[in-house]
This record gives sequence, C-alpha cells and structure tokens, in this order.
Amino acid sequence: MTGRRGRTGAALLLAALAATTALPGPAAASGGPAAHRQATARLPHPSGPFAIGTTALRLTDDSRPDPWTAGRTRALMVSVWYPAARPSGGPRTPYMASAAGAHFGGPDGIGLINYGVTPGSTDWSSIRTHARTDAPALPGGPRPVVLYSAGLGDPRTWGTALVEDLASRGYVVVTVDHTYEASEVAFPDGELATSVLPGMLGDPNLDIGAVLRKSVDARVADTRLVLDRLARLGERPGLPAGLAATLDLTRIGMAGHSAGGFTALQAMHDDPRIRAAIDLDGQLHFPGPDGRTGVFLPTVAEDGLDRPFLLMGTRSPDSGPYHRQPGWDALWHHSTGWHADVTLEGSRHASYTDAESLLPQLAHQGALSPTTLRENIGDLPPTRAEAATRAYVASFFDRWLRAHDDHLLDGPSARFPEMTYER
Repeated sequence: MTGRRGRTGAALLLAALAATTALPGPAAASGGPAAHRQATARLPHPSGPFAIGTTALRLTDDSRPDPWTAGRTRALMVSVWYPAARPSGGPRTPYMASAAGAHFGGPDGIGLINYGVTPGSTDWSSIRTHARTDAPALPGGPRPVVLYSAGLGDPRTWGTALVEDLASRGYVVVTVDHTYEASEVAFPDGELATSVLPGMLGDPNLDIGAVLRKSVDARVADTRLVLDRLARLGERPGLPAGLAATLDLTRIGMAGHSAGGFTALQAMHDDPRIRAAIDLDGQLHFPGPDGRTGVFLPTVAEDGLDRPFLLMGTRSPDSGPYHRQPGWDALWHHSTGWHADVTLEGSRHASYTDAESLLPQLAHQGALSPTTLRENIGDLPPTRAEAATRAYVASFFDRWLRAHDDHLLDGPSARFPEMTYER
C-alpha cells in the first residue's frame, strides 16, 4: 500500500505486518462477526453506457527469473475489462476467486493487514462485479487501453470499481497482479502464489528502501511484459469474440494507486508506449534503510516527464500538495509535459481504492470498527469520493487518449468542491 505522501508506505505496511500476531483468529470465541454469517458488500454501479466483459489471462516470460522467488521464471495474472455486447444473462464475475478471497481475508492476507478488517469476517468471493466472464466484445473499436497497477501488497482486484467505470465508458482496462508481492495470485492450474513480504520481517537487517526499489523495478518490468503480450494478443486462442480487435495500442495510458501510481509514472518514463499516466496517492521516492532517514529519488523524478500526467493526492494527516512530497516536487519541476495536481479533501490513502465503497458496508456489519474505517477512508461521504475520482480519471484519459476535453482539469470545479486543484 505504498503511498501516504510524506511517509513511507513500505514502512507502514511492514509495521502492520509486524502487528499481525495481535490480530484475533478467524473463529473468535467472543461471538464476533466471524462466528456468524460472513459480511459481504456490493460494488457501486458503473456510470458509463456500456455493458462490461472480463477475461483473465496468464502471461509468462521464460527468459526472466522471478525477482522474488528463486528457481522460477516470471508469470503474471492479468484481467482485461472491456465494453461488451449486451449480455443475455449469466452470472456476474466474482470479485475474487474462492481461494484468493479466503486468503485475502484471512490472518495471512496482506489485504486484511492493510485495511484492518477482522480476519475471517468477510466473504470476499461472494462479492460480484458488474462484468460477465468472456462476454463477446462490443463492436465499434479499436478503443484506448489503460493499464492499472494496485498498491504494495494489494491484489489487482482492489481497484475494480474504478476499472469497471472506465470500461463502461469505452476503455479497455488491463489490471495487473504483481506475483509474490500481491497478497495472493490465483493461477488457472489452482496454484495460489502468496506474498513474500510478510516473511521478510524475519530479517533484522531489512532495508525498506531496497525492498521498495526492488518492487518498483519488478513492477515496471511486469508492465513492459504486459504491453509486449498485448501486442500479440491476436495470436492467443480462446479469447472472447472480438476482443483482440478492440485494443488500440497506439493509445495507451496507465493508472495506479500508491506503489501502483509510482509504477505508472516510472513505467511511462521508461517506456514510450505509455502516452499518459495517473498517480493515485503514490510516493515517488525511496526511503533510507531504516525507512525514515534519507530520501532517494527515482529516475522519473530526477528526469521529469515529457508526456501528460495527473497527481491525485489525499488529505491524510501526513499528506499535502505536491511540493510537500519530495518525489512529487522534483517530478513537477523537472517535467515539460502537461501536468496537474488535485487533492481530495476529507479523504485518506485508501480512498482511491475499493476500500471507499466496500469498507463502509463491511463496517456496518461489524467487520471493522468505525475508527478503523475513518482511518482508511476519512470522513468524506463515499458517494462523493467515488464520483470525484471517476470524473477526474475519466476526464484525464478522455483528454489525452481520446482528444475529448470536458475542461474539468482546467482549474477548480464547482462540481467537485472536494477537489483542491493545483496547476
């Protein structure tokens, strides 16, 4: 969950992991929510006019050693979300596969640790998306493509509400799981690849900055692998009808939350195929070895960007405008491409994720406390946070991938007084 401008997201995650021994087990004898019916929730309905299809793909690079696990080559899971022909029926795609959902919400799931949900309290696989698996793609493409990268330790599903909204507006969106860093990755053969991050806590000489550098390097390489494979998608058998022809790989954008936002901007710096990118509250610096002393900047901050980017921050107690975060400040002043910075008032670091829509429902069912909920998403009404996030993300990609400008990003907007604009 790397982010929280002004603090080290890696340190926050690792500190949370260290505290897991104090968390209650999934079958608490006290008669808490895990002892009764598990909590569940609904994703907000997409705002665009199109029905949505989705398909999951396993991508491999046999020439690249896995950066986290010795003796293996790199394998990823991605999901492609796209405008679909209006479905005649059939079940909606689960939010998480059964095994992945059980791990995510269990005592070893990093998703649980990041967000303070009581272990075993929530049936994550019972949540349904608004997409149908392998539905035929809607004719009328090709369509712009947006890649999405989640935060450190988070699975690719944790941005589904935003991703579905973009797909419903006419984008093809590819969500990427960063294997062995994400809380868990479910592969088609039944393997569940769980995160190595908790095991790193056993090292008394852990260099948090080095872990974050390794993560960003792996994530950027993952992104380039995805782009390479998308260019050959038409060669892949068994795809939903019409999907390969739907992608316009001359119009590629990328967005990400936290470490995923860092990844989006660094990947755009390193790969000219990405034309525009959004950083949703992700820091752009590496901390010193102890997580507190010293700051080291990545090349994207040192060099700047010559293509459009949008910084979307949150109003966490330790957050603030771009100039209060060293990596964002350096990027801002070194960049020649169009750029803007907006801050969502009343928000917290997780406000740009599915935490915004799902956690309030789970808290109502007793799966987390009101205090923990407020620490995760702040006190801005979820419907307003969701509407603002969707509007600004869509406005940015519409402007730079579709040449359609609604002028929302020209300056402060009376439509969204929750957003503080800096240009």
